Amino acid sequence: MSEGQKIVTNLWFESDAEEAVGWYTRVFDGEVVRTSRYGPEGPGPEGAAMVIDFRLFGQRFSATNGYADFPFTEAISLLVQCDSQAEIDRYWGALLEGGGEAIQCGWLKDRYGLRWQIVPRKLERMLASDDREAAGRARKAMFGMKKIDLPALEEAYGGDS
Repeated sequence: MSEGQKIVTNLWFESDAEEAVGWYTRVFDGEVVRTSRYGPEGPGPEGAAMVIDFRLFGQRFSATNGYADFPFTEAISLLVQCDSQAEIDRYWGALLEGGGEAIQCGWLKDRYGLRWQIVPRKLERMLASDDREAAGRARKAMFGMKKIDLPALEEAYGGDS
C-alpha cells in the first residue's frame, strides 16, 4: 500500500484482525486490498492473517494480528461524519452489534474494543459557532445524548446550522 496516502491508520489486534476487517468492510461497504499471512517462522500460526490492508470510503487502513494483547483505549477513536439521522442510526446500530457499548456524545466502543464517534457533519459548525449561546445549547444537548439525535441537536442549536 505504498501509493497515495502517506499516513495509514494501523489497528492492532491480538488474533482476530481478519474477522474485524471483514466486519468493518461490511459495515462501511469497504474492501480488503491485500492480506499477508504468517509463514512457518511465526510468531502467529502458519497461514493466519498477519497484516490486512483495507479501504473504507477510500481511506486506507491496515490491521495487524500481533499475537500480543495491546487493547484499544479511549485515547484514540475513529470519527464518522454523517449527513443524516438515518446514516447516524445505521452506523451506530451496526457498530454496536455483537457486544458493543454506547458511551456518550456520539461515542461508542465496538465488540473489538475500538472507539468510534458517530456524529453529524454539521456538529463541528454548531460547536464552533460565533453564536456562543447557540453553541452552548447544542453542547448541552449533546452531553445529554449517547447516540446523537440530530433533530434534537438542531432544535437546541436553533437558527441556521
